Amino acid sequence: MSDRHEDAPDPGGTRRTPHAHQGDGAVGRAWHDVVATARRTAAEGLVVGTSGNVSARVGDLVLVTPSGVPYERLGPGDTVAVDLRGDQVIGDLVPTSELPLHLAVYRTTDALAVVHTHAVHATAVSTLVPEVPPVHYAAAMLGGPVRTAEYARYGTPELAENMLEALRGRTGCLLRNHGTVTYGSTLDEAYDRTAQLEWMCRLWLAASSVPGLTPSLLSPAQLRDVQDALKGYGQPG
Repeated sequence: MSDRHEDAPDPGGTRRTPHAHQGDGAVGRAWHDVVATARRTAAEGLVVGTSGNVSARVGDLVLVTPSGVPYERLGPGDTVAVDLRGDQVIGDLVPTSELPLHLAVYRTTDALAVVHTHAVHATAVSTLVPEVPPVHYAAAMLGGPVRTAEYARYGTPELAENMLEALRGRTGCLLRNHGTVTYGSTLDEAYDRTAQLEWMCRLWLAASSVPGLTPSLLSPAQLRDVQDALKGYGQPG
């Protein structure tokens, strides 16, 4: 873990932009939540090792998990943050190689949190269909039938562009032969959407594996009805 102050020059000769201490205020709380969510993706089997990544936006900063570091090793002094251009302004650890995915979401939506995983069932479905068959009304929680983004190598602008196309009108998508991306107004919301997407893919794989039978699917009108009902879901206030 690094103790170097974020104002110190990096090896390339550039200088980090001054920000509040990494452990203080909104940035410190957001980093704590990013690490906790990343650990949760591993604990609940949505990623293996250091695959997948998590981020949260605080004003003009994006706090994001670093590349290739086991989540259990991350602490308050390991905060990694970039601006919306992708320039690193806090930390010494290199940001995730999937930074283009996260920044693309923040630049084009009102997201405050993004979760990317390699969830097994969702990734399996990404290799099979251009859109997750709407076998359950959980699809409405993601804006409608979940699309599969065309394949491009991880970490590339092409993958980010393909993801944005698949996310049109949605809060989550599959990445072909790769995994999932979901976003929300909080990390809990983004994570829940990831979990719902993985569960829905698992459900479809189970139902479609029964010989001689085809799963029934919900119609667009039925999904719209669920979306309307969800507007009043939960506790008031």
